[in-house]
Amino acid sequence: MAFTGKEAEEFPIERAAEWTANYRNANPGKLKAHFFGKEIINRILNQENCVGIRCYYALDENGVQQMIIVGADKEENDLFNGIVAEMARPCPPFCSFVGPLVG
Repeated sequence: MAFTGKEAEEFPIERAAEWTANYRNANPGKLKAHFFGKEIINRILNQENCVGIRCYYALDENGVQQMIIVGADKEENDLFNGIVAEMARPCPPFCSFVGPLVG
C-alpha cells in the first residue's frame, strides 16, 4: 500500500484529552509533548516527493525522550537524505498553559 498524503484524520478533542491523560497517568514525570515550529515542518513538507511526516520516538545520549521528524514519500519511505528535524521544545517546560491536552 502506498501513502497518498491523506493519511490520518481529525480527532475529537475529548478523545485526545483522554488519551493524553492516559499517557500522563502511565508516565508520571515524563515529557508530555514536543513542539516543532512551522518553518521546519514546512521545509520538510516542501521537499520533492514528500507526502507527509513520520515521527520517531527517540532517547538522546542522556536518556531523555525526544521526537525526530522526517518526511516520507508515497512509497512509505523516509526521506532520510533530506531534512531530519529534532531540537523540538519539550513540554515541560515549554507547555501550553491552558487546554485539555496538557493536564
